[in-house]
Amino acid sequence: MDIGDVARASGLPASTLRYYEEKGLIRSLGRNGLRRQFPAEVLERLALITLGRSAGFSLDEIGALFSQGEIDRQRLLAKAQELDARIAELTAMRDGLRHAAQCQAPSHLECPKFQLLLKLAGKGKLGPKGQGSRGLKG
Repeated sequence: MDIGDVARASGLPASTLRYYEEKGLIRSLGRNGLRRQFPAEVLERLALITLGRSAGFSLDEIGALFSQGEIDRQRLLAKAQELDARIAELTAMRDGLRHAAQCQAPSHLECPKFQLLLKLAGKGKLGPKGQGSRGLKG
């Protein structure tokens, strides 16, 4: 398959394919004229890369997973735990915002749950690198 075929089949731009090749995530078979040629199996590899990116793995982490031949199950479990923590954090944030939207307090700033949400956000404990949103439930 040439790079155009792979781009169409994978939905990824040719520039991304060239970048992935530069990073060592995929390999071309060579060139036919100016166009890179890839084996059909590259589509499965690209699907794995896309899945990894969707799960929050960096390209370097994906490269490390691939470099061992077998995908490191411990790394998968660690990422699953990170996702569990992020889901819990987002769930607590969503619940806090819903509560604030329906709260009977005269203003959002007088709502105790919304105040807790603001306090956690102010301490950097909300967001992808945060420590969680403990205490918002209830």
